Amino acid sequence: MIDPVLLRENPDVVRRSQEARGDSVEVVDEALQADVERRAAITAFEELRAEQNAFGKQVAQAPKEQKKELVAQAQELAGRVKEAQRTASDAETRFSEVLRRIGNPIIDGVPAGGEDDFVVIKTVGEIPAFDFEARDHLELGELLGAIDMARGAKVAGARFSYLRGIGARLEIALMNMALDKAVGNGFIPMITPTLVKPEIMQGTGFLGAHADEVYHLPADDLYLTGTSEVALAGYHADEIIDVTEPLRYAGWSTCYRREAGSAGKDTRGIIRVHQFNKLEMFVYTLPENAEAEHGRLLGWQEEMMQELGLSYRVIDTAAGDLGSSAARKYDVEAWIPTQGRYRELTSTSNCTTFQARRLEVRHRGENGKTSPVATLNGTLATTRWIVAILETHQQEDGSVRVPEALRPYLGGLEVLEPIAR
Repeated sequence: MIDPVLLRENPDVVRRSQEARGDSVEVVDEALQADVERRAAITAFEELRAEQNAFGKQVAQAPKEQKKELVAQAQELAGRVKEAQRTASDAETRFSEVLRRIGNPIIDGVPAGGEDDFVVIKTVGEIPAFDFEARDHLELGELLGAIDMARGAKVAGARFSYLRGIGARLEIALMNMALDKAVGNGFIPMITPTLVKPEIMQGTGFLGAHADEVYHLPADDLYLTGTSEVALAGYHADEIIDVTEPLRYAGWSTCYRREAGSAGKDTRGIIRVHQFNKLEMFVYTLPENAEAEHGRLLGWQEEMMQELGLSYRVIDTAAGDLGSSAARKYDVEAWIPTQGRYRELTSTSNCTTFQARRLEVRHRGENGKTSPVATLNGTLATTRWIVAILETHQQEDGSVRVPEALRPYLGGLEVLEPIAR
């Protein structure tokens, strides 16, 4: 949820953000009008309640013969106060509903436009070249006995798979490497719930335009999370926390996404699946420190990419591709040799105070008043990374060199050898 003061005092900032996102600009005026009506209704209620309190004292002090008439007037006034309170409550609800339709105002410099309007910030590493015909990750995974899509589909349907043998070990090694990096940088490891209540899913901004991506269990009214960001954002909901130093959590969880609208896209292999594992960084910090923290999250992601020997680029995602809660998002895309292009492996988002306002996560300032904290997130490892690792480090015979930094997590194994030729 955006800051109502920003909306009231700088509506043009919000309008420009909505326009850059490709979202409704008219909703800003709708929200401004709803705010006027809300404040008027609250004022009317408070004035009536003050009148009621004053009248109550008058009744208490009145002579006995006047009290009957005054009590009747007090009852009539009480009815008006109750109605004014209901009107104020309805106006508050209406304002909140309209405000929730406005995306987080983007940070200055975020490019306008949609999915293809990103700006490349940097490109790192040489694009791998082979003197043989490169195999894609699924062919390599099958040679290594690491990926079984056919049985995944048999058991669970399309876009499900089994990681087996060295495939399972590779994912666990990758996650443990990421966990060590996170812990070394002050993150508290967390195994998070993967089912959350509607108010937590709503609070993080995942039940907006992309609600059809989320699995819902109607019988329990719970949602399966597509990232541990959701559970980590809800961890301090309705709390006042100390963020003098950033609170950093690393959530390890299985994630679920319906991939609605992706029919026919990335149906081969494990690039776009319904279930995967992920280690997610999540930070609570002071709003004025959020942009610097965003840079640190990106830096740790880049360290992982470099240590794994991957060629990658960093892009500043365009406003229309951000999602409602992010004010800025950097994607890190690795080169996928058989596709001849960069594909997103990870991203990191600065959500400023947007999620914290919805979830009532606050800190206490020097003046004793409370205000929302800022939240940020960024993935440090996920199942999709296996795609880039296998394809980048493959050899002509179908074996795969293990990046040196990953070897300690695989018992010193240097090469993944095919089990079928």
